[in-house]
Amino acid sequence: MWPEGEKTIQLLTGVRDGDDDAMNALLERHRVAVRRMVQMRMDQAIARRVDASDVVQDVMLEASSRLQDYLQNPGMPFHLWLRQLAKDRIIDMHRRHRVAQRRSVDREQQVFSIGDDEQSVADLATLLKDADLTPGAAAIQNEFMNRFMIALNELSEDDRELIMMRHFEGLGNSEVAAALELSEAAAGMRHLRALKKLRSALGGDSQQPVDA
Repeated sequence: MWPEGEKTIQLLTGVRDGDDDAMNALLERHRVAVRRMVQMRMDQAIARRVDASDVVQDVMLEASSRLQDYLQNPGMPFHLWLRQLAKDRIIDMHRRHRVAQRRSVDREQQVFSIGDDEQSVADLATLLKDADLTPGAAAIQNEFMNRFMIALNELSEDDRELIMMRHFEGLGNSEVAAALELSEAAAGMRHLRALKKLRSALGGDSQQPVDA
C-alpha cells in the first residue's frame, strides 16, 4: 500500500536540496495510500458528512509545511511519518465532529470500513483458517464480508488498528513497531493477540495457534 524505497529516498534528497518539483512528486506519490488509509479509518457516520478528499488535502498541506522539519530529524521512514499525520488528522476530525454534532453522530453506532479490499479479507481469512471458508472466490462472498466487518468492529480500537496496519496497509512488524513506538517483539505479540481475538469474534477457536 505504501510506496517506499529508492524512489522515495531520491525525492527526499531533492526536497532537501530545494527542489519544489521533488516535493510535489513525493506527496503525489503517496496520495493514493493516504486516501485509502483515511477511507478505512473514517467512522461511517462522519464519512457521510466529510469528504475523504478534503481530509487528504489537509494532510498533504500539513506535510508540505512540516517536511523540512522532518528532514532535519527523520525519526522514522517518510511513509510512517506521513501516515501519523493522517492518523492525527482523523482523530482530531472525529473529536471535533463528535463535539459539534453530538446528538446526530453519537446516536449512530461507530462503524469503520475497509472499502472494497476483498483480497486482504480473503488472505486474512486464510491466515485465520476459518472453518466456514474454502479457498478462492468463496472467501470473498458478501455474507463473509459482512460477518468479517462485524467482527472487526467488535475489536478494541488498539486491536483493530493492529489488524488494519498489518493486513490492509501491508506494514511489516518492524514498521508497526516503529509507528507505535514498541519493540518488535511487543508488536509481534500484540498482533498475535489481535488475530486471536478476531478469530474468536468470527466464531472460531481462539485457542488454535495462529501462524502470523
